[in-house]
Amino acid sequence: MTIFDSDLTIDAIVKQLSLIIPRFDINLKDTVIFFDEIQACPIAIAALKFLSNNPYFDVITSGSLLGINYKEVPSYPVGYVDYLEMYSLDFEEFCWANGMSKEAIGYLYDFFTKKIMVPLATHNKMLNLFKEYIVVGGMPEVVDDFVTNHDFSRVLKLQRNILNDYQIDIIRYASTTEKTKIKDCFLSIPAQLAQDNKKFKYSLVQKNAKADKYQDSLIWLKDANIINFCYNLSNLELPLEGNIKRNVFKVYMADTGLLMAMLEDGSQKEVINGNLGIYKGAIYENIIADIFTKLGKKLYYFEYNSTLEVDFIIRYEDVLTAVEVKSADNTKSKSLKSLMDNWNVTKGIKLSSKNIGYKDNVISYPIYMVMFL
Repeated sequence: MTIFDSDLTIDAIVKQLSLIIPRFDINLKDTVIFFDEIQACPIAIAALKFLSNNPYFDVITSGSLLGINYKEVPSYPVGYVDYLEMYSLDFEEFCWANGMSKEAIGYLYDFFTKKIMVPLATHNKMLNLFKEYIVVGGMPEVVDDFVTNHDFSRVLKLQRNILNDYQIDIIRYASTTEKTKIKDCFLSIPAQLAQDNKKFKYSLVQKNAKADKYQDSLIWLKDANIINFCYNLSNLELPLEGNIKRNVFKVYMADTGLLMAMLEDGSQKEVINGNLGIYKGAIYENIIADIFTKLGKKLYYFEYNSTLEVDFIIRYEDVLTAVEVKSADNTKSKSLKSLMDNWNVTKGIKLSSKNIGYKDNVISYPIYMVMFL
């Protein structure tokens, strides 16, 4: 029996809390009660309606898989709860964790806004830190261990523990008919991103598979905040959401460090050394998708007749902007040039290992400056 099994009035809940929690004591207006993993008790979510207006204490709840069991909640507390979606650490937070001050971030931002080259020593330091972020990712436990020990083998072990936990959660929370399909979609992500065009193909999950079999499994992974969708656009005009092709999309991992942990041993070293073969472009696209999502941007790309493809299309400074991600030193982009010559796009951004530059309405930024977009 739980405190939410019967009467959901505030007095009944307080009484149950006092019976279950030793030395339970409430100081009026000075007490916070925190319910963790609330998705494990759907009735507790319904009880938030009563808890929100109680005169005794404030309530905070958290849950890692709140999006996947909404059908089990008898009544959502619409209008009674303030929601905050939390992500793993973004790159700026990763810099803070590694001892970089907000003043130092501001120093970098000054180069970004003035569009002038970053001093070489600072530029190289930031590139190395960004590579570390790609490998470590932003999961708090992993980052905390890395800044303490700087041991990539420990990082990999912690990341793979998290990946195992994801698969355990699939078994625990997914419906019986979806468990295997969700796991198969999840495990196919590295192979999906190894393709040249990276468009999600159900046939890479299972031979001859179609959307009707696996699309619900992908939505489960998205609702669990494990993956992000990046949709192809049918037309290049604002608002972007009105031009998406729902059946044509890419899938990126929501934390790039976890994507790295899904690859074979040695991949971390290759990223740090700047050489990862076919996966390098995929990893660099994933990290930009990861950061854009944490900046609150929805993900879109543009492909036309298999002859033109641009990695990301965003609204930036209220202008339709094409973004190309380059993992190699060669930053030439025929697709970006063609897009700006022939389509309704007047601004382009290139993200690469090179320093700041500007040519023909295309601004080139070092990839670590994506945090300022």
